[in-house]
Amino acid sequence: MLALYLKRLFNLFTLVFIIFLSWYYMVYGMTMNMEPVATWTSVDIALLFMMWAIMMAGMMLPSIIPVMLLIDKINATSKQQTNAYTPTLFFAFGYTIVWIIYSLAITLIQWWLHQLALLSPMMVSNNITFSGLILIIAGIYQFTPLKQQCLKLCRSPLSVISQELIPGKINAIKFGFKHGQFCVGCCWSLMAVLFVTGVMNLHWILLLTLMVIIEKSLPKGELFSKVFGVLLILLGCSYLI
Repeated sequence: MLALYLKRLFNLFTLVFIIFLSWYYMVYGMTMNMEPVATWTSVDIALLFMMWAIMMAGMMLPSIIPVMLLIDKINATSKQQTNAYTPTLFFAFGYTIVWIIYSLAITLIQWWLHQLALLSPMMVSNNITFSGLILIIAGIYQFTPLKQQCLKLCRSPLSVISQELIPGKINAIKFGFKHGQFCVGCCWSLMAVLFVTGVMNLHWILLLTLMVIIEKSLPKGELFSKVFGVLLILLGCSYLI
């Protein structure tokens, strides 16, 4: 039993340590590594991709801690029965891969927006109409069936776990990748709000992280999700009035 407990503690510590390193970079390293850029080079785009990837790790990994603890609990039972199990950290790795792909996509979108002069060299929206539309779209998305279904699967993963949690490292990565897709479907529009508030705005990064945790982990999260939607729509309308 002690060995199982220490293993679960190690898994949790590893994830928390990665989250800590991500936030340490965002607080102390991000502004130094990403200075205002007028003309983008391949190095700038690579640094931007790295920034988004680390930022997504710091913002999204906290919300899967309950899922990891649940999988660890299932694994503990399997180990006690000497059955094969699904390594938790490989699940987290598969989950992270999805957000790395998202980081690549949003990096290219940001570069394109810079080319259109919709974002300033400081990575903040240059256009009031663009800002308002991003916020309104993000708010409306909170009410869509796709958002609500993805949120439901993120909040209550047991139905997916019972079908997809197959022993083995590769299967753990596959399951993490699938769960990550649900989370991208749930949260991609909230991350896009940073184009309006400033990609490196730590206050909004923290606020959006808390919004994700609240809607995915707390009781009545579905209700909070819709409240966030209303607030985003109202904020967006304030830009357009």
